[in-house]
Amino acid sequence: MEDKLEQLERLNVPAMDEILGVPFKVLDDGFVRVIDYMGTDKSIVQAARVSYGEGTKQVLRDRELIRYLLRHRHTSPFEMCEIKLHVRVPMDTWRQWIRHRTANVNEYSTRYSIAIEKAQKTGSGEWRGQGNDNRQGSGGTIPAGVGEELTRQEEEVHSLSRSIYQHRLDVGVAREQARKDLPLSTYTEAYWKMDLHNLLHFLALRMDEKAQQEIRDYANAIGREIVNRWCPLTWEAFQDYRIHGLGLSAMEVAIIQQCVSGNLQKAKNLAIEYGLLRQTESGFKSTLELREIEVKLHALKVKIPWE
Repeated sequence: MEDKLEQLERLNVPAMDEILGVPFKVLDDGFVRVIDYMGTDKSIVQAARVSYGEGTKQVLRDRELIRYLLRHRHTSPFEMCEIKLHVRVPMDTWRQWIRHRTANVNEYSTRYSIAIEKAQKTGSGEWRGQGNDNRQGSGGTIPAGVGEELTRQEEEVHSLSRSIYQHRLDVGVAREQARKDLPLSTYTEAYWKMDLHNLLHFLALRMDEKAQQEIRDYANAIGREIVNRWCPLTWEAFQDYRIHGLGLSAMEVAIIQQCVSGNLQKAKNLAIEYGLLRQTESGFKSTLELREIEVKLHALKVKIPWE
């Protein structure tokens, strides 16, 4: 006799249904909004229990199981949830975004359609200086007087480039060629579909304080406004283990053990032995990895032995 399978209803989240199609504003004219989603926290739990069978019966609550899965990097249950977003984003920011090749993407085509008549504007107090520690990042702001001039020049470039683009179209130049001198600040739009596991990886990288501010704004909007509503138990665990947690290497554990035992000189010697603290003619120089360790020591309120 064949087993009768129960009829299943589609899992949904009322808090997500309320925001379907609702744009969350990012930057001056960008947005991100949910087009569709599949799965919930419950889907992750269901997938894990099918996969691991009797072994998960000791985990009595969904929250405990989800935290266990995230803590121990069991990724496949999180792939059971998917989301499709509609985003409007400046092209230079989109270049970073599209590097995450774990999504299904369909972008607005300026070969087929007229380019969006919006470009990201920068306020006079929003111009950032080049970072000293991070060669690809920024740090601090440009003086207000200089910023006003930069913003004025930006407005001129935007106006001129759009005027030239429109003129090319008016005289019959093909759209695919007419677009070539549009600035990278021009907005584009795309549908972006990704499973939850890869989305969390995207957010971990792009919500980080070392990420460019513009893409960080989008990542924060996706995480706090959307994932927080969609899978709140997963979002809580992600915040705890990935965003606010500390990962320690074997070298870091060894150094911290000496620090908390009061053996500061031995901790410093270990840093030298591991090649993290290098002696130069002018004294000791920290590597990038050691400076990252210092951040963790500060967070743990452990005295840094080589300062």
